[in-house]
Amino acid sequence: MTIEALLASPFLLYQLFILACLLVFFGILLFNLVDVKLMMHGMPSATPFVSVLVPARNEERSIEACVRSLCTQSYPNFEVIVLNDHSLDQTGEILLRLQSEFPMLRVVSGKALPHGWVGKCWACFQLSQVAKGKFLLFTDADTIHNADTLQRAVLSLERTRADMLSLVPFQTLGSFWEQVIVPLVHFLIMCFLPMRMIWKSRNTAFSFANGQFILFRRTMYEQIGGHEAVKSNIVEDVWLVKATKRAGGKVMVMNGIDAVRCRMYHNLSEAFRGFSKNLFAGLGYHALAMLSVCVVMFLCFVLPFFVVLMSIFSSAILLENFWLPLVQIGLAVLMRFLIAFKFRLNPFYALLHGLSIVMFIAIAFNSMRWIYFGGGAEWKGRRYDFSKAL
Repeated sequence: MTIEALLASPFLLYQLFILACLLVFFGILLFNLVDVKLMMHGMPSATPFVSVLVPARNEERSIEACVRSLCTQSYPNFEVIVLNDHSLDQTGEILLRLQSEFPMLRVVSGKALPHGWVGKCWACFQLSQVAKGKFLLFTDADTIHNADTLQRAVLSLERTRADMLSLVPFQTLGSFWEQVIVPLVHFLIMCFLPMRMIWKSRNTAFSFANGQFILFRRTMYEQIGGHEAVKSNIVEDVWLVKATKRAGGKVMVMNGIDAVRCRMYHNLSEAFRGFSKNLFAGLGYHALAMLSVCVVMFLCFVLPFFVVLMSIFSSAILLENFWLPLVQIGLAVLMRFLIAFKFRLNPFYALLHGLSIVMFIAIAFNSMRWIYFGGGAEWKGRRYDFSKAL
């Protein structure tokens, strides 16, 4: 095709533009595959006292496995403190039984949630007030830790001279919809965010952390004001990164699949509600930004499937450029395959990437619906709407 013909074909120009976008995402992914490394192995030469802090609200399904894994760490100098945040299930009873078994375990009862606080931030703030450690590890009640996780985390923090270390754990996925939805987290951070900029740039636009595992130097945590500084942020982990970077601290993000595993959700309903809670809040409740992301995701990862289908039954111009949407689909699936290999996800679901993006868009609109028409995001019996406060 001549240059004149190319310029005369808006459809072809559009397809080339989408392909160019995908190539940019693919380039970011290739850099991230190299930059996001596993934690270092070994015991640090110095073993400062570490407080392992676990907020727990209605966690009877997972709390025992989590606490047992934390209390049996090979690191020699630590305490484990779990805050029971007004649980209505058997969480409290399980914790009391475990407390009699493990002398380093302390269980505290949470105070009433003050106005203007997110429940998890308030729980973590209370935990920090009773912690004695030089380092503070905040980890979720649905995580399970290998015996050497704590020593590797302290070693990695010290060797990288970071003030805040977060991990991307191995995600245990059971149901079909977990396999479709949860890997979107890996896809978004690996294909859209140059991870090295998190620790190399002072720009807070390059911010990511996973609240399932965050290790702080206490001095930096107190310097930024702790969780009180992000008390109204549902996506508190990312805002802790921003606060740390603004304070001149260094943040590291590492691959934790060989150290920590987590099962966030157990079915479609939990996954849909969980991501709906976080998605709009993660973009600062900016509707235009949320809609723009949805448009980009649809054009790059969903529309090519429709173009291929239409090409079979439609005009010659579509048939002539049939290969372009096929390349786009192939590139997207390849990205998902590489991510699956990196984080030990089921590679089969890379083939369902289009469905994953459809679910992302549905979750995005539900996330906005909760804020504008549903009275705020709901999670574990509490409802939050801090959109007006930003």
